[in-house]
Amino acid sequence: MSDLDTREKYSRYVTTSFTAIEPVVVHSGEGARITDASGQEYIDCFAGISVVNAGHGHPAVREAAKAQIDRLTHAGSYTYYVEPVADFAEALAEVAPGRLQKTFFSNSGAEGIEAALRLAKVYTGKREIIALERSFHGRSYGTLSITGNMTRKTRGGPYAGGVAFAPAPYTYRSLYGDDPEVVAEKCAQALEETIRFHTSGDVAAFIIEPVMGEGGLIVPPVSYMTRVKEILDRYDILLIADEVQSGFGRTGKLFAIEHFGVEPDIMVMAKGIADGFPLAATIARAEIADSFHVGEHLSTFGGNPVSCAAGLANLRVMQQEDLPGQAARKGETAMATLRGWQEKLPAIGEVRGLGLMVGIELVSDRATRTPDATLAKAVRAYCREHGVLVGVGGSEGNVVRVQPPLVISDDDLAHALDVVAAGIGAHASVAAEA
Repeated sequence: MSDLDTREKYSRYVTTSFTAIEPVVVHSGEGARITDASGQEYIDCFAGISVVNAGHGHPAVREAAKAQIDRLTHAGSYTYYVEPVADFAEALAEVAPGRLQKTFFSNSGAEGIEAALRLAKVYTGKREIIALERSFHGRSYGTLSITGNMTRKTRGGPYAGGVAFAPAPYTYRSLYGDDPEVVAEKCAQALEETIRFHTSGDVAAFIIEPVMGEGGLIVPPVSYMTRVKEILDRYDILLIADEVQSGFGRTGKLFAIEHFGVEPDIMVMAKGIADGFPLAATIARAEIADSFHVGEHLSTFGGNPVSCAAGLANLRVMQQEDLPGQAARKGETAMATLRGWQEKLPAIGEVRGLGLMVGIELVSDRATRTPDATLAKAVRAYCREHGVLVGVGGSEGNVVRVQPPLVISDDDLAHALDVVAAGIGAHASVAAEA
């Protein structure tokens, strides 16, 4: 089948009106590279939206999935006992932070978040949720209700009530100035004010992405998380960590919450959990997990044996190849390289991130910090045309996202960053001349 055939079939038979698909027909992938149907190879710096952290087609994950397919593909993991489900849940309990112990498996990040919200309400007997402005937690009705981003929610409202929003600790665009410690303190104070003035005092949980992915790769100050946990404990509110995008080595630790020294009560994992196989996991302290009653929650395909076998193999790869450590080292190099380019390219407003979860915020004017979504889109196209795939995000659509598989080689990463910088320089110059 040709590229044209596939794209024509998408046009005729696949619902794509909600997205602008890159003009790449993916044929195969290995490590940090993918190949299109014509044989063109690309360095993949988006990893399927931060999913294939261990690389495309990692042999250990692939073989584990194949072996499980030969044994059993489905039986109903909440109808019968299934070995890979038990094994993977045990492994997650061993590596999860704090007292997180029992896992509910589902199929996607949104499903995992929905489970966490319901579990928090069941356990606490409370009914309200607090989330952050600029947050993103999924595209189901419940997860959009707690998403603090109008562009993701448009034409879908009204959404569920009982949700309040607090300001994100986004230092670059904070109303409280540029000092991270001031921003941390003021945003934490604002959270407490949200509890006191925007809820009825019936708050079950506060949900946060330890690194805000769709919001623009926003990293909170450590002191913000510490202060927030103190406030939540004082009001007897659970902390839900949304690790859907930031988990499984992406930020330089197995889970991003580990950077901040606080213990979540519930944590949600997906994306990088099984290196491309559909799976999500909602893990909680045992007493919280056990608060569900028979029939209150279920997932027909949740805990699929093939996905769980792949997930267990993926976790072992993370540990054996020290992929979090690789992400930390490569991320430091990437940030240093990009900040060097920032000094030469005025269109780069800020470079930020943790590990290989890196955001480049583009602006048309550094003094006013005016977001430049047009430039970000042009840079993405330039990179694709020069054999590198990147993402674009942020609430204003002006953040270039560099989130490659953690196995990317140093040479490929260096080349990809050079291409990104060249794209920014070329298109920013054109815009300035115009």
